[in-house]
Amino acid sequence: FLSEIVSKKRGSMETLVAKVLTQIGSVVMGKPHQIKLALSCLLAKGHILIEDLPGMGKTTLAQVLSKTLGLSYQRTQFTSDLMPSDVISISIFEQASNQFVLHKGPIFNQVVLADEINRASPKTQSALLEAMEEHQVSIDGTTHQLPLPFFVIATQNPLFHSGTNPLPESQLDRFMMRISIGFPSVQAEREILLAQELHQKVESIQPILSSEQLKQLQEAVDEVKVSEQIVDYIIGLCRYSRHDEFSGNPLSPRAGKSLLKSAKAWAFIDNRDFVTPDDIQA
Repeated sequence: FLSEIVSKKRGSMETLVAKVLTQIGSVVMGKPHQIKLALSCLLAKGHILIEDLPGMGKTTLAQVLSKTLGLSYQRTQFTSDLMPSDVISISIFEQASNQFVLHKGPIFNQVVLADEINRASPKTQSALLEAMEEHQVSIDGTTHQLPLPFFVIATQNPLFHSGTNPLPESQLDRFMMRISIGFPSVQAEREILLAQELHQKVESIQPILSSEQLKQLQEAVDEVKVSEQIVDYIIGLCRYSRHDEFSGNPLSPRAGKSLLKSAKAWAFIDNRDFVTPDDIQA
């Protein structure tokens, strides 16, 4: 009887995930792999960085994700003159009450859409560090908890574009994934050209999940089984990246943990309760 209840609950969750993927795919056309990566990142409680050329659908993917998950969100356009206080908060003296009043910034939302994050100064970029890692911010010596679940979805243009600043390594390390959308296929581009106004499609998106349902999905992802062989596989990948002959950046223990979490989410989206090597490679 207990196994039957668990089976029904899991079936209901799988249906929710399928609906989420379908709805996002109806707006971001021809990119099922990138959509699945983004969803697995958020189900694994990670932050995501979407990097591509302008006009490729970065902001659209971020907006549709936020709306579909049914969370409070706010978009902030990162510019060269954006200050950390514009993102976090600012204390303003009000004469009526004869005291400083805290005006909370966009960081106090469940989803923070940091659009073109690499156009801001390194000082403003680093203002997100504590929020991304600790889910809290410190203002005037006081710690303020952020709403849960909390995600940062950031977009950025390639670094060869004018007016961009590279994200510091400490900032990049807080993102679980960095994905690229890429050009659409011929069929997908035809559908995009013939579709209704994109703004109207995004505005018509209705939430599929509630905050409670999203938390249940995240808890289900945590319960996905991982064998010792899979853990050894991840450790092997991390250790190989630390050899001198490896051309990329060495992977930190945080990166290995992120890889494990996202692989569990990938397996869950594939309707499995265990991780395979293919999930790690994906």
